[in-house]
Amino acid sequence: MDQAQLATLKTMLEQRQAALVRQDDIDVVEGTGELPVQEIETSPADKATVRLLNDLALESAGMNAAQMGSVRRALAKLEDGSYGECEECGNPIGFSRLQARPEARLCIACQTRAEKRGG
Repeated sequence: MDQAQLATLKTMLEQRQAALVRQDDIDVVEGTGELPVQEIETSPADKATVRLLNDLALESAGMNAAQMGSVRRALAKLEDGSYGECEECGNPIGFSRLQARPEARLCIACQTRAEKRGG
């Protein structure tokens, strides 16, 4: 990959990181156990709705954290010069794949094998 392509991908990663930070608007304070929707004494149906909303919010926060980790790892690889190399086989990851998924860790062949294995 040339420097212009790397710069484009770095910008994409930085924009994704900023979007993830903005998306992280859930009021779960790390370590406090506070939930975004507080349960109050209401009907069983309302309690079920509150639990569902909290479960969805926590799942979303978990997915957001995982995506943020992937983006940060990709940015770190850009800094150390290993960005764009498949973590499994060491071959280059194609630019078109990185444009679609700039945080990709595996080339198409290795990703396909991992998905077939169930990982």
